[in-house]
Amino acid sequence: MTPHQYIERRSGRVVDEQFFGDHWISYLYGGVREQAPALFRLCTQARVSAVLGWLQFDLPGSVTGARAVLKMASAMGISLTECMDPPDTFTSMRKLFERRIRYRDCRPIVDVASEVVSPADARMFVGRLDETDMFFIKEKFFTLPELLGTRGKRWLPGFENGLFAIFRLTPDKYHYNHVPVSGRVEDIFEIDGCYHSCNPGAVMQVASPFARNKRVVTLIDTDVPGGTQVGMVAMIEVVALMIGRIEQCYSADGYSNPQPVVPGMFLERGQPKSLYHPGSSTDILLFQPGRIRFAPDLVANRRRTGVQSRYSLGLDETAVETELNVRETIACKA
Repeated sequence: MTPHQYIERRSGRVVDEQFFGDHWISYLYGGVREQAPALFRLCTQARVSAVLGWLQFDLPGSVTGARAVLKMASAMGISLTECMDPPDTFTSMRKLFERRIRYRDCRPIVDVASEVVSPADARMFVGRLDETDMFFIKEKFFTLPELLGTRGKRWLPGFENGLFAIFRLTPDKYHYNHVPVSGRVEDIFEIDGCYHSCNPGAVMQVASPFARNKRVVTLIDTDVPGGTQVGMVAMIEVVALMIGRIEQCYSADGYSNPQPVVPGMFLERGQPKSLYHPGSSTDILLFQPGRIRFAPDLVANRRRTGVQSRYSLGLDETAVETELNVRETIACKA
């Protein structure tokens, strides 16, 4: 596949990304999808995705044992010093990918209640749904009716001509999602679907892949007492190849006493909300028009020239990602 680069937010440097299983994904979304469509559809279904995940993360004789897992963690650049659990407890790749971290210390949050924060350690880009030059991007990645599904139809008018942010979690990332805003849950529902890869090269091969994959949609009203005061926010957690499930496990204090997310619950900005079991995956945030302003560096980075991005291939617009941490500020109240 074509090389892919992203921008590291802290340093501003351009980084070449090395993809996990890139050759296999290229073959699946190239030769298999074109020459054996039935096999391709089978590979992106829940059962096969679960089997692939088991082979990768749980199969006896694969990467197991603390020493082997720690070696793999080092090769992937995963810092174990930020983890809550001691290194010798990571005896399988699954345990490594589902690790908990000391997020208050190593992922600090700015104490400004009106700021929106990143829901994940991820590579992301932002956009507007009302820009004509963004038409091909939003139609390529998703359409609002498809993304929100039948149950989300009543929320659709509020987000038309709004803003969006797409966050791509790679296999090495910390896989807990955190709440991007403070507010009351108005609705939460799951939409069934496929398990397409979130590799950028694969994403560009399938029309509206994020609206085809299984996902959880959470609608949060921030215009409530104690809320972030940026209107209604939709958080969509999208599964990907080898993701088993999305566990809703909100914790108001660290990771203690995790609770399923239900309507009427108040969620606090920056707290753990859910966990991907494990692999790579995608978060999408939708915002109502006129309620937020994205951080200027994220807007500038998306349009930056001289950076190779697989997302830009075949589009009339650049779409360059910025790598950032969970709980980093991405937007403020308009």
